[in-house]
Amino acid sequence: MAFLTDRKRAAGMGSAKSGTMHHWHMMVSSVGLLILTPLFIFTFGYALGLPYDEAAAYYARPFPAIVGILTMLVGWFHFKGGVQTLIEDYVQGLARKALIIGTICLSYAAAAAGVFAIVRIAL
Repeated sequence: MAFLTDRKRAAGMGSAKSGTMHHWHMMVSSVGLLILTPLFIFTFGYALGLPYDEAAAYYARPFPAIVGILTMLVGWFHFKGGVQTLIEDYVQGLARKALIIGTICLSYAAAAAGVFAIVRIAL
């Protein structure tokens, strides 16, 4: 029978030294999305039923294009941080590393594809 002190049970399970910064980044991106989401809904909603030529002309203007690009970037950054936290909390071993790497790659690829699509339409 092993008698472990509280300190011995906690050894190796300490802080990763980045929790406060991660929380701060998530809060800032949440506030950014709080502002950007209604703007995106109004700008995207206006162009939703338009033919391609009119929608391309609409997104050629700076405000709708910038709102769309910022929403894509901040949204995927927020997604990456949230899913990474979820994986760190509930997955163990090699699967944890593989899922975190996959999530980061997915987030950056989707953000790049979204920004490329908006820039392609805008130009």
